[in-house]
This record gives sequence, structure tokens and C-alpha cells, in this order.
Amino acid sequence: MTAKRPIFAVAPMIDWTDRHCRYFHRQISRQALLYTEMVVADAIIHGPRERLLGHVAAEHPLALQLGGSDPAKLAEAVKLAEPYGYDEINLNVGCPSDRVQSGTFGACLMLTPETVAECVAAMKAVATVPVTVKCRIGVDEQEPEEALPALIGRVLDAGADAIWIHARKAWLKGLSPKENREIPPLDYEIVYRMKQRWPDVFIGINGGVRTLDEAETHLAHVDGVMLGRAAYQNAAILSDVDRRFFGAPVAEADWQMLCDRMMAYAERHIAAGGRLQHVARHMVGLFTGLPGARRYRQILSTDAAKSGAGPEVLAAAFAAVDFSGMEPHAVSA
Repeated sequence: MTAKRPIFAVAPMIDWTDRHCRYFHRQISRQALLYTEMVVADAIIHGPRERLLGHVAAEHPLALQLGGSDPAKLAEAVKLAEPYGYDEINLNVGCPSDRVQSGTFGACLMLTPETVAECVAAMKAVATVPVTVKCRIGVDEQEPEEALPALIGRVLDAGADAIWIHARKAWLKGLSPKENREIPPLDYEIVYRMKQRWPDVFIGINGGVRTLDEAETHLAHVDGVMLGRAAYQNAAILSDVDRRFFGAPVAEADWQMLCDRMMAYAERHIAAGGRLQHVARHMVGLFTGLPGARRYRQILSTDAAKSGAGPEVLAAAFAAVDFSGMEPHAVSA
């Protein structure tokens, strides 16, 4: 990863950004950097590796996010993931969920920056692609103006290639993961100050970004921007990413082409023993705000979940939508 051009990314989200979600998002934007869900190092070492790491070439550019706090295990996970050809390896230092805390990684690692640095150094020693860190501005009673630069300084000294910062604190006690995404106040200015302090380091921002206009505003101050829930809950927002951030030409959106591609993908998944719902659940929010979107959601939420449901359910859902009001931005060819 370099800071030569702006980077637009879809954030890693547990239970959301699986391989089916990423394939779907890739059909809408060819350029956005996509992330896996967080995958725990122990799971890669001992678990179903192909299920955890497998993906198709069409998903690239694609980053693998790892969770863990043991440098040796993280290094082993990086080596085991290497044949899968990810474009970046990211260390999670921001997730506040209970199951992450119980494993002593995620946001609680903000409290031990020396451990994060050891993990980064171990990963860098074996990685063949950039190693990055995604963190919060602090946790619990930490003072972000002290905790955040302390972490950044240590991980950069350890060789980190880029820092993604979720511009909120994480409260490890008293707030649920959902509340941690909404209640702690956003502080974008501190992220901007980190970029000013380390002008030659790639620093990206995450947290509460809802529109591409907001993303563009952030890119005047930092090198990259991540959309999380906004990109997932209304994936059509991704249809203008390539034009706005990567210089792609404007073209009429071809939603029928998207439908055809997703039907073909779903057919392959079902033939391999999967269910339509595994694919369709990520597509429910695609046409939020358009006439027919409610019927579209109903079809995907109910019919796609039925036993034996096939790709024709996607065709029926798309047929319910009136596309005449859509902005003329392209689904990538």
C-alpha cells in the first residue's frame, strides 16, 4: 500500500464481509479495497483453512484482517495465508466485542502498544505484502492524544506500512459492540493531526462515514477512507466509487448485468452445496430509497431463505425495482 493515490475501502465487518459479500461488492466497484472479516490466527492454524481464507480472484484488491496477540501465532497465520495471495495483511487493534476481549486482542491491545509492535514485527518478518494496523483512538480512560501517537510510533518502528484509525474510543466495559459503533463521540480531527505528525505515512480514517461526499472531505486530510455499515446497508453507494476516487469514466448503470452476474455466482454456490440465502442476504439493502425497494427486500428476505431457492429469486427481486430514478453511475464492467 502506498499514499500515491487515495484509497477507498469497505471496512472489515464480522459476520458481514464474507466472501459472498465481497464478490457482490466487487461487481459494483472494481477499485475499492475490500477486507475480509477478522480471522483469528488460531483458527487459521488449527481450523478449516480453505473456508476461512478461500476467495476468488475477482475479489481483489483484497486484504486479510487477522486477530491475535501472540506474535508467533500471527506470524504462522501470515505464512499459512501467503499462498492465498492477499494484497495486504491487517492486524485488528480496534474490535471491542466480548469474544475478542476474551482472547486478549482487538481493541484491548490499545492498552499494550508494545505487544502490538511485537506482533507487527513478527508479521513483517514473514509477510510478502504490506502489513497494516487498524485501531481506535483509545480505549476506556485512555487519553487519545497520548495513547494514539504512542501506538502509532511503536508500530511504525516495528515496520507497519499503514495505519487505519477508527475515529472513536472503544469502551471495553459498559458498552456493547453495537453501542461502541455509535455512542463514543467521533473525533476526526485527531486522525487529521496524526497525518500531520506523520506526513510520509499512509493514514486512513474510518468511523461514521455515511456518504461519498463525506469520504471526499476526509481525503483532503488523510490518505484513505473506509465505509462500513453505509456501504453494506446501501451497496449502490459503491457504484460511484471508481469514478470519484479512481478516475473511471461515467457510464449508465447496468443493473441487469449485475443481476445476471449474481445469479450466475449464486448458481455456482448452490451447485457446490450452498444456499441462495448465503448470497442474497448481503444484497438486501442495494436499492434503498428506490420505488420497488420494499418489494425487492421482501423477496430476498423471504423467498431466498426457502429451502431449494434458486437464482431465479434474484431475478424476481430485481424485476420489482424501478431504476428510472437511479443516478447514472456505472456498475463496473
